[in-house]
Amino acid sequence: MSQTKRILVVVGTRPEAIKMAPVIHALGQQSWAEVRVLCTAQHRQMLDQVLEVFDIQPDLDLDLMRADQSLDELTARLISSLGPALDAEGPDLVLVQGDTTTVMAAALTSFYRDIPVGHVEAGLRSGDLQNPYPEEMNRKLVTRLSSLHFAPTAGAADNLRQEGVTSNVHVTGNTVIDALLWTSQRVGASPFSSPQEKKRVLATAHRRESFGEPFAAICAAIREIADRGDVEVLFPVHPNPRVRDDAHRILEDHPAVNLCDPLGYADMVAAMRACDVILTDSGGVQEEAPSLGKPVLVLRATTERPEGVAAGCARLVGTEQAQIVAATNELLDDTTAIEAMTAADSPYGDGRAAPRIVAHCRAFLDAPRCV
Repeated sequence: MSQTKRILVVVGTRPEAIKMAPVIHALGQQSWAEVRVLCTAQHRQMLDQVLEVFDIQPDLDLDLMRADQSLDELTARLISSLGPALDAEGPDLVLVQGDTTTVMAAALTSFYRDIPVGHVEAGLRSGDLQNPYPEEMNRKLVTRLSSLHFAPTAGAADNLRQEGVTSNVHVTGNTVIDALLWTSQRVGASPFSSPQEKKRVLATAHRRESFGEPFAAICAAIREIADRGDVEVLFPVHPNPRVRDDAHRILEDHPAVNLCDPLGYADMVAAMRACDVILTDSGGVQEEAPSLGKPVLVLRATTERPEGVAAGCARLVGTEQAQIVAATNELLDDTTAIEAMTAADSPYGDGRAAPRIVAHCRAFLDAPRCV
C-alpha cells in the first residue's frame, strides 16, 4: 500500500459503538490506516457511555438525537447531515455496523459519492420485513449498497450468497464477542444485588414492532414472574417514551422489580454475569448471553440470529404473557433445563473478529478498483 488510507467509521447507537469499538482500536494500530470516527448520536446518552468505556473520542459528532422522532424525520436529517460530512472527510472506505437508520443512511450517502462501504455484521436475516422493523429492510438495503460484507457466521454468509452476493463476503465472527471478552475482564461487582435465596432475572425490551399491546404483555409477564416471591427482576428501561411510560405504569410499584435507567456497558456486562435468566428482544444480548453461559429467552416472534436457537442457548418465546411466564418458570424451577441451555457453545465467534475485518479492509484497499 503506497499511501495511508482514510477509513471513516460511522456509529449512531449504543450497540453500534460496542461492536465497532474493537474495529476502531484495531485500525488505530495500523500504520497504513487513518481512522476517523463519525458519531450521529441516534442514541445520545447511551452512545456516550459506551464511547467512554472504550476510550473513543469521535472526530465528528452530528448530535442528531431528538425525543420521539419519527423514522422519516430521522432519515431526512441523517442524509442531509451525513452528505456534507462525507464530502469534507473524503474517506477511502466507510465502515458501518448492523441495521439501524444511521447505517442505512450512511451507506446510501456513501453510495451517492462512489465511496465503498464495508458492512460489519452483514447477512443477518429474519425473513420478515416487519420483524424486526425497520431493521430487516435496512439490512437488505445496506447489503445492496456495500462493497465489503463481514458476515459474523457461516449462516449469515449463506444468506448473502442466496441473494446473489458472491464477492467480498468474509466470515469473521461477531465483534460483539471481542468487545464482551475485553470488557468482562475489566468489570467489577454487579449492580444487580438481591438476597442470596432470590433468583435473578435480567430483562430488556425496546423493539419498535412491540410498541403498544405486545410491550404491555411483556411487562405483564415480568410482573407475574416477579409475583413468584423468590425472584428479583432488573429491568433497565429504554428512554423511548413508548417504552418508558408503559414499563413504569405496569411495573414501578412492584417491590421485586427494579426499574432503572439504561446501564452503562460495563454494568450491563456485570449484570448479565450475575443473573440466572435473561429475557430480551435485543440482538446484541442474544449474542452476548451464550458467551457468558446464560440462558436467553428472546421476546420476539422471529430472530435474525438463528444460530443461538439452533445451538440451544437461546429460545424464541414471543410477546404473549403466558408463553413468556411459562418458559421463564421452567428455567427457574428446573436446573436441568438451564444446564441444557448453558452447556451449548456460543456460535458467534472467538473474540478475533476485529483483526480479521481489518485484514480484509487492507486487502480490499490494496486491490485495484474497477472503474
